[in-house]
Amino acid sequence: MIRVLFATSEVYPLVKTGGLADVSASLPEALCRLEYDVHILLPGYPGAVKAAREAGSRRKVRFRIGQYEVSLWQTRLPGTAVTLWLMDCPPLFDRPGNPYQNEEGRDWWDNAHRFELFCKVGAMMAVGEAGLSWRPDVVHCNDWQTALIPVFLEHYPHRPGTVFTIHNLAYQGIFPQETFRSLGLPDSLWRWDLLEFYGQLSFIKGGLVFSDRITTVSPEYAREIQTPEYGHGLDGVLSHRKDRLTGILNGIDTRVWNPEEDPELAFRYGLDHLKNKAQCQAQLQRELGLKVDGGPLLGFIGRLVEQKGVDWLIEVIPTLLERGCQLVLLGSGEARYEEPLKQLAREWPGQMSLTLGYNEGLSHRITAGCDMFLMPSRFEPCGLNQMYSLRYGTIPVVHAVGGLSDTVLDPEEASPRKANGFRFKEPDGQTLLAAIERALEYYGDRKLWRRLQQNGMSADYSWKQRARNYGELYQSILKEREHQQLD
Repeated sequence: MIRVLFATSEVYPLVKTGGLADVSASLPEALCRLEYDVHILLPGYPGAVKAAREAGSRRKVRFRIGQYEVSLWQTRLPGTAVTLWLMDCPPLFDRPGNPYQNEEGRDWWDNAHRFELFCKVGAMMAVGEAGLSWRPDVVHCNDWQTALIPVFLEHYPHRPGTVFTIHNLAYQGIFPQETFRSLGLPDSLWRWDLLEFYGQLSFIKGGLVFSDRITTVSPEYAREIQTPEYGHGLDGVLSHRKDRLTGILNGIDTRVWNPEEDPELAFRYGLDHLKNKAQCQAQLQRELGLKVDGGPLLGFIGRLVEQKGVDWLIEVIPTLLERGCQLVLLGSGEARYEEPLKQLAREWPGQMSLTLGYNEGLSHRITAGCDMFLMPSRFEPCGLNQMYSLRYGTIPVVHAVGGLSDTVLDPEEASPRKANGFRFKEPDGQTLLAAIERALEYYGDRKLWRRLQQNGMSADYSWKQRARNYGELYQSILKEREHQQLD
């Protein structure tokens, strides 16, 4: 049985700011079902440690790294049989706010020190220096917060294999050169081809340069990040290591996201009994103060930031509302997007709803109750919401980038048996509007619309095959390392 240490900075339901948390929960569990022994390593955020205590867990080991005392708690990921290790260091992680920012939305001043220590602990666990009997064959790192683990492991001759997954290349863990000095990292790492990035320290380059394999969360995004347009300055590094780079599409937890059994829905439905979807829509409209008028209801769930194409959405909302559409939006982000959306919601009462913040239950009800789901992202490594919406018979309208391009098939490009949504290629509001207008034409034809829904709902979005792909990747790394050690 292959043992895997899965290092991540967030995991649902303990802590979540985005799709990383969902993947960090569902992929390890899917791997465990395939008989891989997967242990998750997560920082000891207050809510996670509290949940561990309430579950009767205790500290397993305690040790010191520099000025910090660190404890490791062993527990289970709630609702699963997956082992979860919490790296408890209260001075660094027992804080309000989210994992990376304070309650005012500003990055913690010492994020580099917080996650450098987290990486040190991950490396210690990987080579048996943390006082535990369990030791992994493979360490699977996720995003910049874990990217120094492969760096710290590099000089151990019998280290485990390493995988680094890019969930979003836009977030790289960039810090000033002074931070590199203050972390006490070896001067030998300050090179353009190692951790130095245009005069600054780049955490993510550690994962890209030192890992045995690099993965990202869709095949199209793996191609995109090797180009200047989407590479965020790292396209050269990724092109250089393209033989080590694989795009594996994310899956979704089809038990959590299942319209036939979803506890968040008062009315449940499925592929062969779609009638209750209209009841879900009416209930959502009543919940959010919208008119129950039978017109098309469009939804958006996501961060209100530039990446998500919110400016394009704001540009087209008045036209859509004037044409009788309703809009439901859930998310939070930058004031430059929140304020115009709040103004539009005030100007169109009963036709547009805006909920700032995040609400898991409401996200399920929006996914079920809407006719269309809008994802006009400038770039999208994979995206999960479009797969949730497909499973719920809600037709996605997306920008043809990354995982959106891999999962949403437009009737103009795919056969009638495969088409499941609408895509636009030019990055602007008018092409988004044109795609929505095409979707509205299909919406007016009950037979065409039902076919799109059936195609989307009948596809397999589960982790089953994706987990097998990761398992095969782990096995290939171990075979390669075995040959290297023999040589």
